[in-house]
Amino acid sequence: MDAIKVDDYKVIDARNAVAGRLASKAAKMVLNGDKVAIVNAESAIISGEKSGIIKNYKTRVNLKNKVNPDHSPYWPRRADLLLKRIIRGMLPYRKAHGKEAYKNLRVFIGVPEALKSAKMIEAADKNPNEMYVGYITIGELSKRLGYDKF
Repeated sequence: MDAIKVDDYKVIDARNAVAGRLASKAAKMVLNGDKVAIVNAESAIISGEKSGIIKNYKTRVNLKNKVNPDHSPYWPRRADLLLKRIIRGMLPYRKAHGKEAYKNLRVFIGVPEALKSAKMIEAADKNPNEMYVGYITIGELSKRLGYDKF
C-alpha cells in the first residue's frame, strides 16, 4: 500500500452521513477522476428498522454457492470494507474505467494520522435523530455481523 499524500485526496467525513448518499457522491467523484478518502466509516448510518437491516446483511454475508463456495459473493464484516463494498455497487467495477476509479478510493475507520491535517468535506446533512425514526451505524452493524475488533 502506498503512502497517502494529503494534497492528492479529497477527504470526506462520514460521521452521521447516510451511507447510500455518501456512496453515490463518492462514486461520482472517483468516476470523474478524483482520488477520494473517506474517514470515520464506522459512523456512517443506514436508515431503516434495525432488525430488518441486520437480517438483510446477515443473509448477504452467509450466502454460499453449493457447488463451489469460492464462487459466492463476498460481503465483508469490517466497517470500512463494508462501506467500500457499498460504494463498489455504484461503480461499473468490471469495466476498465470502473476498476481505475475503484483504485482511487480509500476508506478508513477513524482518521489516520496522514489525513488529520486535511480539509474535510462534511457529508452529513442533519442530525440523524431529527431525520430518521430508525437507523443503525455501520460500526454497530459490523459488530452484529461478527466483527469485534473495535
